[in-house]
Amino acid sequence: MQDKPLAGIRVIAVEQYGAGPFGSMQLADMGAEVIKIENPATGGDIARKSGPYFLGDNDSDFFQTFNRSKKSLTLDLKSAQGRKIFERLVQSADIVMNNLRGDQPAKLGLDYDSLGAVKREIICGHLSAYGRDNDRATWPGYDYLMQAEMGFMDLTGEPGTPPARFGLSMVDFMSGVTLAMAVLGTLVGVLRGGAGRDVDVNLFDVAATQLTYPATWYLNRDHETTRVPRSGHPSTVPCQIYRSADGWVFVMAMTEKFWQILAEGLGRVDLLDDTRFRTVASRRENREVLTEILDAEFSKHPNTHWVSVFAGRLPLAPVNSFAQAMQNPWLAQTGMLQSLPHVDNSQFRLLASPLKFDGNRPTGTGCSALGADSEDLLLGLGYSAAEIAAWRSGQVI
Repeated sequence: MQDKPLAGIRVIAVEQYGAGPFGSMQLADMGAEVIKIENPATGGDIARKSGPYFLGDNDSDFFQTFNRSKKSLTLDLKSAQGRKIFERLVQSADIVMNNLRGDQPAKLGLDYDSLGAVKREIICGHLSAYGRDNDRATWPGYDYLMQAEMGFMDLTGEPGTPPARFGLSMVDFMSGVTLAMAVLGTLVGVLRGGAGRDVDVNLFDVAATQLTYPATWYLNRDHETTRVPRSGHPSTVPCQIYRSADGWVFVMAMTEKFWQILAEGLGRVDLLDDTRFRTVASRRENREVLTEILDAEFSKHPNTHWVSVFAGRLPLAPVNSFAQAMQNPWLAQTGMLQSLPHVDNSQFRLLASPLKFDGNRPTGTGCSALGADSEDLLLGLGYSAAEIAAWRSGQVI
């Protein structure tokens, strides 16, 4: 794609590991030039050293997962000369993003109070654990902690088992996407003539907002949502996993129409007239009895049979193992597997961007090696080769 929607937008990303890089990668996928600022003294983003699988001396599968299509500029932001270089770079940029602890952006001069004087239109996007304006601003934090404190773990798993986290760091990923959305919304205002500003997102707040309707029920009705057996929906039945001949199948009969299709497809139209299952409320009251009946029916055939029977008519999916999920032919058929040429692995593959523009997914490249773009970027800012060489020897870059 030569006409990606963010072509011409420059983003500076002071970031590491997962949440922040995942957010800025969405902008890179849409065509923004995303420049990672990496510390020359520490080897850059710690994700470069996150195993167990590596690509060369200072790169990894994990790192490339979150940094597709980005450039790397090594720069010591705490040095006087590094700061001068950074401010010149800011003058050429539209957005500065970071995912540092809440008290760090002001100390490093990454907030609008510091950078607004450098460029009025600059947007300063901040992603922290707990925010920058409260008593927890100095606290470090991670996805799993948010899942623990905000009740996610209490809602996950079978009743009577210990609290469990999600299998993936979804609070991190949702926070990254939320910041990307917020800075793009702000960019619209800037492009209409407005000034830049600080934009704040934090893991705790994003986790809280994902509580959605259970939170509304509690705040207004004192209703406490609890775990339901078989990963069931808290109010709609049948909506859970059922045993099949070769595993499990997830069924979501969320409407009366789907309930009727389910009964007919199973050859059990008698269930439609059974007073125990005639309404949503009665099915909820008799969830356990209905589970036994549906288990018996689904256990007669394997998952492939049921997918074939209900394809396109009833929301139903096999409960795959992780390996089965990755081997799902639907991924390849829909273009969700992407080859990403990499200097140390020409066959390197990633899951593709979920975005499509005019029916096409954006292509991408591997993130540059640590500092590989430093010289080109600095020459582009008007610095000389001699200056760049001197800074490199002094570990400014």
